[in-house]
Amino acid sequence: MTPTIYVTGNVNVDLIMGPLAQWPKVGTEIVLSHSETRIGGAAGNTALALEALGAHSKLLASVGDDMFGRWLQSGFNAAEWLVTPGGTTVSVGLVDPGGERTFLTSQGHLSVFGLAHLLQLLPAQAAPGDILFLQGCFLSPPLFEQYEALLEIALGRGFSLALDTGWPPQDWSPELRMRVLGWLASIDHLMINEVEVMNLGGSESAEAAMQVLRGALRPEATLVVKRGAGGAVGYRGAEHLTAPAPRVSVIDTIGAGDVFDAAYLAAHVAGGDLATAVAAGVASASIAISTTPRRYR
Repeated sequence: MTPTIYVTGNVNVDLIMGPLAQWPKVGTEIVLSHSETRIGGAAGNTALALEALGAHSKLLASVGDDMFGRWLQSGFNAAEWLVTPGGTTVSVGLVDPGGERTFLTSQGHLSVFGLAHLLQLLPAQAAPGDILFLQGCFLSPPLFEQYEALLEIALGRGFSLALDTGWPPQDWSPELRMRVLGWLASIDHLMINEVEVMNLGGSESAEAAMQVLRGALRPEATLVVKRGAGGAVGYRGAEHLTAPAPRVSVIDTIGAGDVFDAAYLAAHVAGGDLATAVAAGVASASIAISTTPRRYR
């Protein structure tokens, strides 16, 4: 029986606009050449990619009680939803001419999603090999407050755990860094980008920070560091590898790391070794950022 990848975290509406070469003056209006409304949020991006890749997966998420929430629900084939009172979270993504992006995000439904909500959706017992993939941990404050309890409960139900922290809106304080480092003893797959590695690892050297994170993880756990155009590196036990990225013409990079996560996990549960899974992540992310409509393979 193929294991299931359960994805939970932030799903929201993304309004993508650009290119924006420089911020406008306050009180003025400018016209941008491109706009697109699409399903977004780290968990949303990952779940969409997993469905497109044909992986055995299910999204566990909430939405607001409005037209945006109903629209989000219609976009997935494999999902369990909790509808919460109020509006759905919306992110405006402003893309610069080089393809990088800045997000402006409303609180919306993510501000009320907590552990009790998630446990209504999470199976009481995992099947062998099932993974719970945690994303957007800083964006749902009630859930974030109980993250240690979430990890304990998920492990007790038999899940392997994967984590992509994302960037904290409150930024990395010493207290937050130490708290997240404390989570890593429960994590089987940590997948974060190079800037997040340096902040979480507390070093301006990516290599030194990676060693800090490896020390916080269990010896058999996997650390994958996403490096954009530089590809990715992976560590598992004594194994260390680098997967280069192909040169592509970038259309936009929104969700690239989330697509990487999806392809990596899909390859892993299909039986791929570390090299195969990391290479799959790089390949799918490279295709996604260079195609429109977006493709994943």
